[in-house]
Amino acid sequence: MKDEAIIKVENATKLYGINRSEAIKLMKEGADKDTVYKKTGVTVALWDVSFEIKKGEVFVIIGLSGSGKSTIIRCLNKLNKLTSGKIYFQNNDLDQFSKKELLDLRRNKISMVFQNFGLMNHRTVIENVAYGLEVKKVPKEEREKKALEMISLVGLEGWEHQPISSLSGGMKQRVGLARALANDPEVLLMDEPFSALDPLVKRDMQFELLSIQRKLQKTVVFITHDINEAFKLGDTVAIMRDGRIIQIDTPQNMSLNPADEYVSKFIDSADKSKVLSAKHVMITPRCMVREKDAPVHIIEELSRNDVSTAYVVDDSMKLLGVISIDNAIRARKENIPISDLIDREIYTILRDTLIVDILQLTAKSKYPIAVVDEDQRLKGIVSKSAVLSSLR
Repeated sequence: MKDEAIIKVENATKLYGINRSEAIKLMKEGADKDTVYKKTGVTVALWDVSFEIKKGEVFVIIGLSGSGKSTIIRCLNKLNKLTSGKIYFQNNDLDQFSKKELLDLRRNKISMVFQNFGLMNHRTVIENVAYGLEVKKVPKEEREKKALEMISLVGLEGWEHQPISSLSGGMKQRVGLARALANDPEVLLMDEPFSALDPLVKRDMQFELLSIQRKLQKTVVFITHDINEAFKLGDTVAIMRDGRIIQIDTPQNMSLNPADEYVSKFIDSADKSKVLSAKHVMITPRCMVREKDAPVHIIEELSRNDVSTAYVVDDSMKLLGVISIDNAIRARKENIPISDLIDREIYTILRDTLIVDILQLTAKSKYPIAVVDEDQRLKGIVSKSAVLSSLR
């Protein structure tokens, strides 16, 4: 089940230094990490961090340098050992894992993709991708077949036998991703994997990761300091500061309901047009009529609601188009059927259509954009002013 938690973190704390008991005492008294370091020499990397990661989701952890985001991701496969707290993988306590079980976890269950690629320059692309399978003593023919599948998946067909030194940064990151996927892990840990790439390559890799994740349904834990990247990739986003989790939420809810001023300032630079969707800004239309209504009734409805156009629906609320006051008056005077005067060439969107896509339509549309469901039933409308206001 997708809603099942594959990783649980409970009260995770990580301290570096000797005088930890004094540091813990000060933290419990409400001191910040800088004060603790000055008084004790202990660095508080994590403090009382708790969260759950659902199977099959992209869980993004974002924060500035020193926030603890890279520390926590290395605790998820126990490369870093907690000072206190618990981490569970599929309800199994990592502290109870033997060395052999931990090795199996890192080889088969949780793979890591690093910022600096971690590739071996003396090996070709296919040899790098197959390396994890080679370590597991998978027969050569089988591991190369699997490696070729992953190379194709990340878009590097034709580069299988090229040396790593001949690849661009983006291509190297694709190799790193293919190598991690070759082991068929349940979880991918990605520590700022795209931060060294130029913006265009970074965008391509973000799209590639989302495409692969949606296809394979892998659980991804992604670390970044870029709020736009976090909101683009994350099903769930956790913001960290000074070793603590400040807020965990969906990108949409975080944009609309920041937990505090720090979160609000942090996400101010985010491109909200790529996070918010029609459902966040739509309203109920002020005037809605049926195709079978008499022209005089439509005119009365338009006047009563002080609008010049009405959205026309059938008996099942399916949107047919828009009728203007001028056409309603014409229908009454000339005894023309309303159905002949409906403007049916109107733009419609779904509730999940992003603001960035609605912006393009509002510039071309004569009317507020109609929001419909998959059966074309009218659910609301989005005005140009509502779209612009949402971006402030």
